[in-house]
Amino acid sequence: YISYLDSRNISWIACGKNKIDLEKAVEILAEEFKVERLAIVGGPIINTAFLDAGLLKEVSILIGPGIDGRGGMPPVFDGRSIDKDPIQLKLKDVKKYDDGAIWIRYDL
Repeated sequence: YISYLDSRNISWIACGKNKIDLEKAVEILAEEFKVERLAIVGGPIINTAFLDAGLLKEVSILIGPGIDGRGGMPPVFDGRSIDKDPIQLKLKDVKKYDDGAIWIRYDL
């Protein structure tokens, strides 16, 4: 796949030998690509990895006016060690939309 990216002049980074070093990846993005702000739009495992690495400053959740309720739908965060304390959030903003959706933003 790296050859494919290279052939299309698409930049890529690799960090860590046995597991991804998220702190190093974010450092490279900032230094080499001038990334100042990053949105993590992942599943519960990647979200938790960034949380546990101390790389999240804000949690942004959009709630739509409906109920899904189907089984197997993943949570926003999952996989934290049971011995870790819950992380306290500070409410930053709540925005209500005409269709009934709300956008909640928390600082960590």
